[in-house]
Amino acid sequence: MVSQPIALDKGRAYVIGDIHGCSALLDRMVDLISRDLEANPAGDAVTVTIGDYIDRGPDSRGALDRLARNPFPTRFVALKGNHEELFEAFLTDPSVAAQWRRLGGLETLHSYGIPVTELMVGKNYEQASKALGKVVPEEHLTFLASLKTSMTVGRYFLCHAGVRPGIPLERQSDEDLLWIRDEFLKSKADFGKIVVHGHTPTERAEVLPNRINIDTGEFATGRLTCVVLENSEPRFLTTG
Repeated sequence: MVSQPIALDKGRAYVIGDIHGCSALLDRMVDLISRDLEANPAGDAVTVTIGDYIDRGPDSRGALDRLARNPFPTRFVALKGNHEELFEAFLTDPSVAAQWRRLGGLETLHSYGIPVTELMVGKNYEQASKALGKVVPEEHLTFLASLKTSMTVGRYFLCHAGVRPGIPLERQSDEDLLWIRDEFLKSKADFGKIVVHGHTPTERAEVLPNRINIDTGEFATGRLTCVVLENSEPRFLTTG
């Protein structure tokens, strides 16, 4: 799903990088955005999260609890990350756990109270899938089903992982929007808009002529990053 474009002529977008189960950092970012709005009022404002709300960090369930109820002082659009794709797939295809458990899925299952000891050695995937299906709140499933894969905000194109060079933005595949890495990161091409993305952790936000990376490895660094997009040059809010 692609979200409707948003103009920035009189507005502002707060775009938050990968959260990865760090609900406490998400709470701090909500406060930073609230204070920024008070100090710098905007005619219209929207908050966009770039995907990867779960896995790796300590409280994936808590992160989804918050996001499903829009904790922000603005309108809210949530984009999809590859980790949300794996979560949804695991509910119908337990074999996905062979990949998911190596990418932080065990931390997510633990946050829902699912035992992970046997999963750690590659056993009982089907039992864990059924157990997760019984305890995931309906509002979490509704939130996950609502996620968009991309959106346009003024001169920026927002997605989780990036885009495939040489393909028009409106024709990008969901697989690339959620998973692409090297072909995108190494490209110096003009994509038509500046791509704002996460997916590949860096110590600090990267600002390049054709892209802005706002995944700052929050689960390891304590640094959740938000880029503030308006008609002027982008600026950043960070928890660390």
